[in-house]
Amino acid sequence: MKKHNIILQPSGRRGQVEQGQSIRSAARDLGVEIESICAENATCGKCLVLIEEGRFEKYDIESKREHLSPPTPEETAYFARRPRLLKEKGWELGQVRLSCQCRVQGDVLIHVPEESRGNKQIVRKTARERAIEIKPSIRKYLVELNPPNLVRPLADWERLAKGLETSMGLVRRGESNLPRWFELSIDYPCLRTLSATLRAAKWKVTVSVWQDREVIDVQPGYAEDSYGAAVDIGSTTIALYLCNLRTGELVAAESEMNPQIVYGEDVMSRIQYTIEHKDGLGKLHKAVISTLNKLLKLAARTAGIKTEEILEVVLVGNSTMHHLVLNLPPRDLGLAPFVPAIHASMDVKARELGLGINPCGNVHVLPTIASFVGADTSAMIMAEEPHNQDENWLLIDVGTNAELVLGNRRRLVCTSTPTGPALEGAHVEYGMRAAPGAIERVQIDERTLEPRYKIVGEEAWNTGKAKGICGSAIIDAVAELYRTGIVDSRGKFKPGLDSKRIRESGNGWEYVIAWAEETSIGRDIPMTQQDVRQIQLAKAALFVAARTLLKRSNLQNPDKIILAGGFGSYIDKEKAMLIGLIPDCELERVFAVGNAAGDGARIALLNLEKRREIDSVTRKVERFELPTDPEFQNQFMLATSFPHMSEPFEHVAHLIPHRKADPMAKNFMK
Repeated sequence: MKKHNIILQPSGRRGQVEQGQSIRSAARDLGVEIESICAENATCGKCLVLIEEGRFEKYDIESKREHLSPPTPEETAYFARRPRLLKEKGWELGQVRLSCQCRVQGDVLIHVPEESRGNKQIVRKTARERAIEIKPSIRKYLVELNPPNLVRPLADWERLAKGLETSMGLVRRGESNLPRWFELSIDYPCLRTLSATLRAAKWKVTVSVWQDREVIDVQPGYAEDSYGAAVDIGSTTIALYLCNLRTGELVAAESEMNPQIVYGEDVMSRIQYTIEHKDGLGKLHKAVISTLNKLLKLAARTAGIKTEEILEVVLVGNSTMHHLVLNLPPRDLGLAPFVPAIHASMDVKARELGLGINPCGNVHVLPTIASFVGADTSAMIMAEEPHNQDENWLLIDVGTNAELVLGNRRRLVCTSTPTGPALEGAHVEYGMRAAPGAIERVQIDERTLEPRYKIVGEEAWNTGKAKGICGSAIIDAVAELYRTGIVDSRGKFKPGLDSKRIRESGNGWEYVIAWAEETSIGRDIPMTQQDVRQIQLAKAALFVAARTLLKRSNLQNPDKIILAGGFGSYIDKEKAMLIGLIPDCELERVFAVGNAAGDGARIALLNLEKRREIDSVTRKVERFELPTDPEFQNQFMLATSFPHMSEPFEHVAHLIPHRKADPMAKNFMK
């Protein structure tokens, strides 16, 4: 395969890449991350790069635009929709390219502008302090044995098994007439090293037993502690919590972007990738396992232990992530009637998945509930325990795909809905992830219509250089545009307002949050009419899902709303209600609980009885698929308005005194 030279500025990275490789892929191979959140479909525009032309003696190359493949139709269409972008920067198509679309056909020097440089996202999935009763599935026993002799030459494993029964009084299972120690087993890799360990330890060892029935580790002498990891595999981020299984102490926490995002920003696109590419499932599986192993090593290093001391991992994630990490084909999840490979919880050896912990270690995966209500929702239920309450609680895990659970000890119903990536910054013109430089909070003065904003990494408001706007600020901005009357209840910009920040561009009306001189990208950062539309679609999907569950439970409003997930923890609940993202409820009864799925995974890691409890609870949850609801379309149209076309939203009514009844509401109501 022919190779060509590529130089990436301003990093200065250079190397030879194969002909036909995309610029973004080549940059990644050279250690330069270029932003992208649309799975390289030429829709987000976050990966644009500039092609430098001429002879560069320093690098001994001739760089030309013709050394890249011609613009694709998708690429041309993207820039055709944004003439102002090219005009403002003085660029022309051919000079500026989408790095995911153009392929190397000769030597080239590339400039990666500020807005395209990948920043490490701030993953907001910290663990909460909470009391957990410690009843792990793995227990340690100190065993001292008499060495074998010619009188009693009992085999090493049988000798150890009898010692465990005698010393620790392991409870016999079943009604077998066999000796009690026959009911114990030992994992094969552990057996392979058993004889050497016993003799080196002079027959005094610490034995780790999984669920009092399988020996998975034998250590010389006395060893007090063992470790396990709880992992929440989200579509966008992965969070890992390393715990001491004896004390329950959280000894390390690590997080990372889910690497699968390059194959698709949402679950359906990843399912489609596995269908369209023969090696698709393998790639997605290896990508997540590789990241898990990286996080395990980092956590072990922080805790000052070896990864071999990690004896168990509990995994949770939505149904698609569940299938991909287990290397199960997710094809049927994406096709009616949307059936997963398995609902039940399961245990699998770490070595079967390629996880870099003790090879005899166990991986426990919590049960899934429905096609798109996965093990992360089971973990959320475990953490918040709506099944132990008398009040009706509404649990919402907000993300690219939202999962909702409603009910109490008598009944639980659940559903899920794709809210799209707009809430996390994709499909919003200047949207980005929560990385340094992202605007994370927005306020607009209702008299002057001037904004205030706060940037990730900055203590004070209106300080620092903005690069884009992340999910929490997108919600803020849309809510503030509505509250101050800049847009109406249908999301349309109102004409005739006296503010230089409200202007009409080639793509419609927009409101400028930050001027070019206030940004690190040298361009104004506005919220556009299309951005508002994207949020309307996302919030309508989420609201209708909640309203459908309430209707099925004969309720008008929930007694309590719990917002879970990293994104749910950082949105302003008042502003979320103001735009109708969540149902009307007393604001004092709306709570953000952080990464409830991660908390549930920790509980399952540390308490075996809770695993059995959630297995029972999830089998009783009633599942409802939104597409089967004949009223969905009408309800969706009603919910696209701010906060809603017909519902009163009494608890935020004081914030919008200008609100009027919408005459169109009657057309969608039955």
